[in-house]
Amino acid sequence: MIRMDDLKPCSEDSSQKKCILFVTSIAAFLTPFLGSAINLALPAIAEEFNTTAIELGWIASSFILASVIFLLPFGRLADIKGRKKIFAWGNALFTLSTFLIIFSWNIESLIIFRILQGISSALIFGTSLAILTSVFGPGERGRAMGINITAVYAGLSGGPVLGGFLTQYLGWRSIFIFLVPVGLVSLYMIFRKIKTEWIEAEGERFDWKGSVIYAVSMAASMYGFSKLPSAAGWIFLGSGAVAGILFLLYENRINNPVFDIRLVLRNRIFAFSGIAALIHYSATSATGFFISLYLQYIKGLDARTAGFIMISQPLMMALLSPIAGRLSDRYNPGIIASAGMGLTAAGLIMLCFVTASSPILLIICLLIIMGIGFGLFSSPNSNAIMSSVEKRHLGVASGVVGTMRMVGQMLSMGIAMMLLSVYVGQTVLTPSSYPGLIRGMQTGFIVFSLLCIMGIFASLARNNKLNSK
Repeated sequence: MIRMDDLKPCSEDSSQKKCILFVTSIAAFLTPFLGSAINLALPAIAEEFNTTAIELGWIASSFILASVIFLLPFGRLADIKGRKKIFAWGNALFTLSTFLIIFSWNIESLIIFRILQGISSALIFGTSLAILTSVFGPGERGRAMGINITAVYAGLSGGPVLGGFLTQYLGWRSIFIFLVPVGLVSLYMIFRKIKTEWIEAEGERFDWKGSVIYAVSMAASMYGFSKLPSAAGWIFLGSGAVAGILFLLYENRINNPVFDIRLVLRNRIFAFSGIAALIHYSATSATGFFISLYLQYIKGLDARTAGFIMISQPLMMALLSPIAGRLSDRYNPGIIASAGMGLTAAGLIMLCFVTASSPILLIICLLIIMGIGFGLFSSPNSNAIMSSVEKRHLGVASGVVGTMRMVGQMLSMGIAMMLLSVYVGQTVLTPSSYPGLIRGMQTGFIVFSLLCIMGIFASLARNNKLNSK
């Protein structure tokens, strides 16, 4: 077990903590920045590669799918082989794949390189929260996570503005050129400033079979979502569900599973906090995708202007996350997170009534409401999950936090792609298809609103246990 006395790379404990918080926050910034920036670049990519709406959806979905497939296995591998090692490999692969995207020559090559980025994201987010939890104690953990999640939202905030600016004036490839030196700085800090390794489950076996079954389940489910409502879509979706059941049954009967089912069955806080995170991300992740297309295609705004509008949501997240994190160290994190999810649901319900003639000011106000809700939810919910498990499971718990986020994003984008397939079809977006885009967007927000309302009850369900501690 790693004790705080064992931390040696910097001269003092406080200095070591700052080093780790800084490095993990840089890593936390990169992926969300890219995700939000690339939303503004979608029309430019579509024009260069002559892509359909579904292919545009796969630019985001391929990244998410790769992350989902590898997050849990890499979280477990980090517990066995070392969290710093896996974290460093993730940053290296992210920098390399970002560099390769600069030279994409068609939509297929871009999607392949995005898959590599998704794998790198799994390496990073399967370990970063576990490293923070290893270093920061219960009384300061919420604040550290609040700062880390603020970096996530800073990336989300900067992505639309800087991404829109770069796309409009320097082309969409400049987004990736910008990120390469940031990745190199992160790598330098990891190897120069962090010398300690965290290995809480050294010597335990890695569950390869379970990891493969899990990967098949996630891949089949996501591909099935993208093909709905066709018969092939239902077949793949059903196959993914069957593989998911087999995965749970297999994990429950072996030693050293990639995902310990007992964490869910015997830990109410862990279970319901994870469910709340899954539902919240499922209900919100495709919002940026829809709003970006709405602002640029329906409203006719350029990428830079759309970016300035979309910054309103993540800016509120970044402002509130550290405050919510500190509050979760002092008060019941479940209550704070539930209140945040309620605000998110309110914003989604009002987005259901957005039409082609809706004023831009209304869109900004609704994004602000959702940003406040998200800011209040994320840090307390992550703190509840990471504080509810033993140290030997921190990598898995970190992987679960990331997996719930990525599975939620996968489901959200799957719903969005299914609706685009139904209302727009396999065609390039043109003015004749704009009414279908509006109907698909409205239907999506209705589905997301219902999900978020369900999530409020899941978030509240853990509170009896939290209050009894």
